[in-house]
Amino acid sequence: MEQGILTRYVGGFEADRTDTYGVSPVINADGLDQLRQAVDRVRVEPSITAYVTAIVRATREAASLTLGASPRASVALFKAARAAALLDGRDYVIPDDVKRLAPAILRHRVSVAPELELEGVTADQALKAILDRTEAPTA
Repeated sequence: MEQGILTRYVGGFEADRTDTYGVSPVINADGLDQLRQAVDRVRVEPSITAYVTAIVRATREAASLTLGASPRASVALFKAARAAALLDGRDYVIPDDVKRLAPAILRHRVSVAPELELEGVTADQALKAILDRTEAPTA
């Protein structure tokens, strides 16, 4: 690993100089602002908002978790679901957007009960159980 770091340094890479990273911008500040505005226009029905709330609340009530997700996790999941809908070409969120993103958004915000962790239970497994028992809204 150290040799790889030094090899990259000899090749011109320096961590404190972003111009040596070998990446180029794909969007400017105005473009990013336009994307944020587009995400903000994605519709979220009250039933989807309630679904997000139910999932996050369930993490705080689950016996498998000693630490559940905070209300900020609800906001993060809500925003990510809107962005996912936009990326999928929709101007509205569906339950599958929420369900698909919940593990990625929530896994680092929860703690599995130590006795279950010793048995090999992961945050993703605990979250899957919560998602499986939380009823998704229907159309």
